[in-house]
Amino acid sequence: MSRSALVTGGGTGIGAAVARRLAEDGFRVAVAGRRPEPLEAVAAETGGVALAGDMAQEDEVARVVGAAVEELGGLDALVCAAGTGASGTVAEQTLDRWDRVLSTNLTGPFLAARAALPYLADGGGAIVMVSSLGGLRAAHASAAYASSKAGLIMLTQCIALDHGPQGVRANCVCPGWIRTDMADRAMASLDDDLEVAYARANRTNPLGRPGVADEVASAVAWLVSPEASYVNGAVLRIDGGIGSVDPASLELAP
Repeated sequence: MSRSALVTGGGTGIGAAVARRLAEDGFRVAVAGRRPEPLEAVAAETGGVALAGDMAQEDEVARVVGAAVEELGGLDALVCAAGTGASGTVAEQTLDRWDRVLSTNLTGPFLAARAALPYLADGGGAIVMVSSLGGLRAAHASAAYASSKAGLIMLTQCIALDHGPQGVRANCVCPGWIRTDMADRAMASLDDDLEVAYARANRTNPLGRPGVADEVASAVAWLVSPEASYVNGAVLRIDGGIGSVDPASLELAP
């Protein structure tokens, strides 16, 4: 019997890669997000369902989750991959931009998880939240983004604790620099040559390179699989090891 999954932010980047990988693994997949065109492209590629809606709005989330359950015949996994950013320190950030980042990166996953939990609990389903290395480490002028991603990690662990007894597992992945359109835009502010920019951003990375979306998708696919049946509340860095490095110590290296 095939399993079913809803991927928010499934039209581009990591979300699209997750949708493709889950479809390859035999899942029936629904992808959700604000823009219909990329969702429809991914749905056509995966033989899945495109569900356009604002996943930061309570009524829209309820509609999308209900439609996914109806179209897929149930729900075994929820992957929340939608994300956005707005650079700025606390002194510089505006309330509108702060609210937009928090609503997309934290409130949306909360609403999606809340709406999906009754269906996931029926069959011992799994939730994976796509946070960021930015939720574990402070970065310059990233107050809104880092705060939202740190909150998403704790939301994941609260779900793992509160709903584990119902058979629902919740885990979180924290990617480092992954080559996506969103990351490309950030890199463009560092250097006009994206290869140079990614090299500079990863100069302390033990693997010496950024990741690709398929590498994150592989980890997500494992987390929602039976092979990870005893993994709950985990926070998995997918960053080439850069989050383990003490930059100051590199000055002492021979």
